[in-house]
Amino acid sequence: MEQKRTPRDHSFLLKAFRIYLQYVNSGLYFRKEHIIGLENVPVDGTPCVVVSNHQNCLNDPLCVCLKLTDRRMNFIARANVFKNPVFNKALRAMGLLPAYRMSHEGFSAINKNRSTMDAAGQALTDGETLMLYPEADHQDKRWLGTFKLGYLRIAFDAAEKMNFEQDVMILPSCNHYSNYFHARTDMLIKFDRPISLKPYYERYKESPREVMVEVNELVRSKIQALMLHVEDLEHYDQIDFLRETEYGRLYARRNGFKPNYLPSRLLADQQFVDKMQRASEEQPEEMERIYADVREYALGIKHLGIRDWLFRRNPGLGAAILRGLGLIILLPLFIISIIPTCLMFIIPKIFINKLIKDNMFISSFNIGVSAFISVPICLVIPVVLLWVFLNFWWALGYFVAFPLMFILAWNYMRLFIKFVGTCRFIRPKNRQRIKELRELRGSIYKRLDAILG
Repeated sequence: MEQKRTPRDHSFLLKAFRIYLQYVNSGLYFRKEHIIGLENVPVDGTPCVVVSNHQNCLNDPLCVCLKLTDRRMNFIARANVFKNPVFNKALRAMGLLPAYRMSHEGFSAINKNRSTMDAAGQALTDGETLMLYPEADHQDKRWLGTFKLGYLRIAFDAAEKMNFEQDVMILPSCNHYSNYFHARTDMLIKFDRPISLKPYYERYKESPREVMVEVNELVRSKIQALMLHVEDLEHYDQIDFLRETEYGRLYARRNGFKPNYLPSRLLADQQFVDKMQRASEEQPEEMERIYADVREYALGIKHLGIRDWLFRRNPGLGAAILRGLGLIILLPLFIISIIPTCLMFIIPKIFINKLIKDNMFISSFNIGVSAFISVPICLVIPVVLLWVFLNFWWALGYFVAFPLMFILAWNYMRLFIKFVGTCRFIRPKNRQRIKELRELRGSIYKRLDAILG
């Protein structure tokens, strides 16, 4: 009979910190979060390895950790973030373990991974949940890389320590974002049905690597089916551009999907990408011409500083005047909102170009700055001061109003960007180029309709 194990409990400080991160991540940074397949997550106390694609650095594990609040989560992260003694202690308290890589820490440091593997295996034998990214690094595209076998070694080693009597589960999952780089966008977590390793135990004893390769292929195929995987990397930029333009929205509606609802939009995008890639195989010459035109169109609107949606709306002078009036009317509210929230916009902008070389760290950097600098300065300190020098109700009112002010300030700046884009779109100097791009856009859409159906 399998023994029920009880994971380590969370300390009060860890619980409080998790609630705070939930507020920053879900209350402020993301507009909406979707969780699909939560019923597939094994009950707490079951040794479980959550395996996922990895495309958005810190956001990927953070979002999962903040949603699976009923259990102790463990992660393996880059060893270089553990260098600082304070960070080392804090990260380990939150369940993070260091992974040493030859390309970063050198060959001599690789042996240190043994202790990490042992600690991860111990977490599983204690009935805890371990989350790993088998690609061993994040991707900079909506694409699934090659899987390493390390997560299965940990899982089978844990099963062996339990004399192959306790089941160990592998839970395929994926993270998906409507936009990797901007705040106030949507994110999605999907969990597939867990894969039990127990049926593989006897074969594993005889041929461990053969079994791990087989299970690895199964896990990877399930994750690839969950996520948006653009395999045609040669034309990735053009496919991804089309997917995000009005054509992607039209395709979704035409095929019965909801373009504004991320779970449905993901299904539409998966179907669209598959059709585009099949079309490249069946009609390579025509698709090459289309991709060449897409490149020209994308560069054209980038040069003018406009967006594709303007061709759909086709705004005139009246639209520009109305947006301008809206900005003027809302300006007092914007000023009131931006004063207490300005550091959440200013601090990341100051440092992001200097510190961030990899774009996939942008949102992680923004959340980190918000959690440890901006929110404490803009929210926590004012709430404490209002409570001390005025009263509880002033402090509570500010606390409740703060996220609303942040959202208002963010949307005001988006409205300003749309206003500027509209002015560029209707600028007489750009009229001829806009006409050319409109015709090119129409030609691309018409030819795609004929190919994709």
